[in-house]
Amino acid sequence: LEGLLHYRQHNAAGRFRPTSVKMMLDGIVENHTAAMLAPYLDHDGCATGNSGLDFIDPGELPRYVTALDQAGVQVHFHALGDRAVRNALNAVEAARAARPGSARETWIRHHLAHLQVVHPDDIPRFAALGATANLQMLWAMNEPQMTELTIPFLGATRATWQYPFAELATSGAHLAGGSDWPVSSPDPLLAIHVAVNRALPETAGDPFLPRQAITRRTALAAYTSGTARINGVAASAGSIKAGYDASLAVTDADLATIPDAEICEASVTQTWVRGELA
Repeated sequence: LEGLLHYRQHNAAGRFRPTSVKMMLDGIVENHTAAMLAPYLDHDGCATGNSGLDFIDPGELPRYVTALDQAGVQVHFHALGDRAVRNALNAVEAARAARPGSARETWIRHHLAHLQVVHPDDIPRFAALGATANLQMLWAMNEPQMTELTIPFLGATRATWQYPFAELATSGAHLAGGSDWPVSSPDPLLAIHVAVNRALPETAGDPFLPRQAITRRTALAAYTSGTARINGVAASAGSIKAGYDASLAVTDADLATIPDAEICEASVTQTWVRGELA
């Protein structure tokens, strides 16, 4: 922690501010290293002895996160499996409990990224704990990685707990949009299209868990004001308001009115950074 605080103090430059620590809590579902509350299934649908990996000791995690929180350091959790998500939320809960009586607006904005599988019992905990759901919305669609490498090994019930964007939004959780580039495309318009349609045009006939689709307003907010909030710049960026930085993108279509099926066809024609054309 002492070294991290030293880096934070001495390595800021220009608009770069080192404010966060990333914690890799688990792996990924496709190779059965994402940490799950129940074991993965085998090719015959029977339970195996493998429930994934904890890359950080869950028993120590609350202590680590509490120490970071008290030092004013934001934690970015990599959490794909439902056990990793629960471990992260438990750690945030411990950090909140260590600051009794503190106002919510002063809470460090810890966030959980990826959230591929979230147990239903943990959905309301995001809002209660002020933990932001950092979503990679492009991943929430049917493709070979999902249909061949994921669903068969999660099972019918648990597979429906994947990428629960609508439930998180309805519960009052703060949402932020991210890409995980270079793992996948950095294009937010593709991700917003999937968030609204739960499919890209080539898979439009087979949307993935369509009840978890969110409105375009919610998706656009996640990729603008949502990311500004999690990056600590919501007072100057993330919205088009007088006095804000005027960091914005101009598209060749009105994203508020075009049909849902055409969101991914829009293109960025200009990018402005603090009022200057980039």
